[in-house]
Amino acid sequence: MGLTFLSFGHGYTAQSLTPYLNDKGWRVFGTSRSRDNFSDIEKSGAIPILWESNELRSVIRETALVLSSVSPANGSDPVIKTYGEDLKENSSQIKWAGYLSTIGVYGDTKGEWVDESSPLKPSTNRGISRVNAEKKWLKYNFPTHIFRLGGIYGPNRGPFQKILQGKAVKIIKPGQVFSRMHIHDIVQTLLASISQPKPYSIYNLCDDNPAPPQDVLSYAAKLLSVKQPPTVNFEDADLSEMARSFYAENKRVSNKLIKSELGVDLIYPNYKVGLENLLDQNY
Repeated sequence: MGLTFLSFGHGYTAQSLTPYLNDKGWRVFGTSRSRDNFSDIEKSGAIPILWESNELRSVIRETALVLSSVSPANGSDPVIKTYGEDLKENSSQIKWAGYLSTIGVYGDTKGEWVDESSPLKPSTNRGISRVNAEKKWLKYNFPTHIFRLGGIYGPNRGPFQKILQGKAVKIIKPGQVFSRMHIHDIVQTLLASISQPKPYSIYNLCDDNPAPPQDVLSYAAKLLSVKQPPTVNFEDADLSEMARSFYAENKRVSNKLIKSELGVDLIYPNYKVGLENLLDQNY
């Protein structure tokens, strides 16, 4: 009781966070809709629990920390829709709740900088759904913190795998930049927030260096000492509808607030030092 951490949708970020929580004495539960994912959850150090189960409702009653990585579905937030009232009933015991959102809520600024006070102008259905989900989380009577993430990279998740598998293509769209963050810096930011809760806060999670995606691939190929991936103009690229939608938005995202308010000192302030670390760790 009191040392229970509940992770809704126990994906890459939550799995990376779990060992640090275990070291601090927290018992971590990770939800999944399928038992097929239980082994991955267990490998991270968490206890797997089925999404719709009486056991999950029992865990909520003893939970002190909550993290949701669950994406909106059909225009609503599945966690709030299914378990919002359960969480509300336990709100006096919940010391910290985190919702992982996306910088897509800002929409397209033609490459201009945005921060947490910038207007929300999502241009995609996914972005609109995220704005609605954020509002629902913030309106409930528990200490919610919103984290707007850029692209996530880290061990076993990054450009090295695409290049070595021959799937990497440098897509050129003049002026286009993306913001990203190494998973270790995401984890340290979440831990900083947990240690100093400020309910209803919103934080951007990105590094210092918004950069063109082709530059990231070029540097990764250089580090691997392999041939550079092929280049294609955006208009001619064979992209899924979702991938194409990412290129419809262009912005630079400020991370100043996590530094000033949470005291975060980035381990990997740009993609170059982040990729160099992954290379050292055999990516």
